[in-house]
Amino acid sequence: MHSESPIKRRVSRKIWVGNVPVGGDAPIAVQSMTNTETCDVDATVAQIQRLENAGADIVRVSVPSMEAAEAFGQIKKRVRLPLVADIHFDYQIALRVAELGVDCLRINPGNIGREDRVKAVVEAARERGIPIRIGVNAGSLEKDLQKKYGEPTPEALLESAMRHVEHLDRLNFPDFKVSVKASDVFMAVAAYRLLARQIEQPLHLGITEAGGLRSGTVKSAVGLGMLLAEGIGDTIRISLAADPVEEIKVGFDILKSLRLRSRGINFIACPSCSRQNFDVVKTMNELEGRLDDLLVPMDVAVIGCVVNGPGEAKEAHVGLTGGTPNNLIYIDGKPAQKLTNENLVDELEQLIRQKAAEKAQAESALIIRS
Repeated sequence: MHSESPIKRRVSRKIWVGNVPVGGDAPIAVQSMTNTETCDVDATVAQIQRLENAGADIVRVSVPSMEAAEAFGQIKKRVRLPLVADIHFDYQIALRVAELGVDCLRINPGNIGREDRVKAVVEAARERGIPIRIGVNAGSLEKDLQKKYGEPTPEALLESAMRHVEHLDRLNFPDFKVSVKASDVFMAVAAYRLLARQIEQPLHLGITEAGGLRSGTVKSAVGLGMLLAEGIGDTIRISLAADPVEEIKVGFDILKSLRLRSRGINFIACPSCSRQNFDVVKTMNELEGRLDDLLVPMDVAVIGCVVNGPGEAKEAHVGLTGGTPNNLIYIDGKPAQKLTNENLVDELEQLIRQKAAEKAQAESALIIRS
């Protein structure tokens, strides 16, 4: 029940990845990348469907060979989400997936080859209305830039990006987005800030090779949080050495914390202490696992005692405040009923689902009336 985000987003050109708008006034899109073997069509389709259920807007699929390109064509026919093909080294793979209906081509101009090959990819994209993502990475800068700068720097990332932006400009192809990723937070943030002042196209944000689930989440939240709070960024990918579904969850959690997207439950929970009147940690662990399927935006407060509990609960759609002898439930900021610790999670889950259903019904009615 919080107000809209105070963030004023950078004005950017809107492009379309399949049916998903990126840039302009569109919501910031959340995407991930499959880590299955692309030629294993069934496994890749299953993972994409799991990502869709988690809320992904766009999914990227690595296409390292012509065999994988043919598999990509089969995958595309079996999923609903827009797919980005990740292409390196062989421009002919890009041409083939363009024929097979790809929604966006991700190329790294540093390794795609000569300008005539980039031109061939651009013409194929233009002919079919496919946008391109220029993907610059600190780990794969062009050799001349490595020699010029000695090591990856924000300026080197910017120069690499602008080199390829100018190439697309010469080809009169404006429908692209750009990323300048690095594993170092400060380098990535500085590069994106520089780039944001240079072009009008949307920016794809990410801290590349961020790490495992915990460390990668922290690194991504810090880096992307800095940029998003400044209004920079139109689509995000959280790079984690973990289940790709976790990338979607973390992405939405970052956007929810900045009030830039709302999907599913936004939990407000205390870290617990000796004042708690129920096991807050256990309750939260169970609720998060049980309520993963809820997509309706809601604030739920779970506070263990009466110090901060009532204040937080009054600002939530559903709030639980620990109390003696019974805990108090708030619905839409008003005291509603008391619960004992026995079956607390079961009863709280039921109340949250009931409120979510009411909220979804009210929102549907509002859409119909408008």
